[in-house]
Amino acid sequence: MTRVDFYHLQKAPLEQVLPKLCEKAYSTGKKIKILLDNEERIEFINSLLWTYSEESFLPHGSKKDGFIEDQPIFISTNIENENGASILILADGAQIDISLLNTYERVLNIFDGNNDLALERAREYWKKIKTSDNELHYWQQNDNGVFEQKA
Repeated sequence: MTRVDFYHLQKAPLEQVLPKLCEKAYSTGKKIKILLDNEERIEFINSLLWTYSEESFLPHGSKKDGFIEDQPIFISTNIENENGASILILADGAQIDISLLNTYERVLNIFDGNNDLALERAREYWKKIKTSDNELHYWQQNDNGVFEQKA
């Protein structure tokens, strides 16, 4: 059984939330895969993770950086688990077939609640996952941008 967490963005954008979630995931000592839906966003996210904070360091890379299997955090649009990650972060509308969820211990699905299409896609994905044998959790940003778990 895989734990799947949905993160509903309403106040802070992906650019603020993703690095913090990566820090928490990286602190577990497990490899992470960030799956994006758009090839052009790989370099943006790659750069973001290098520059978002002077106090933090998140070792990561993409296909162009090489050493794919060794990357603690790997950014890609390919659904394959190239770096042998235990944690999958879905962003920018990326999704995997629910039959592949069990190849990860944990999946974090981050979606923009201010975008009607993203919200609808997340709702549909939730319904599909709910029919499977996975553990689902839903987190929503409050007025201060802090995530609160909803029932």
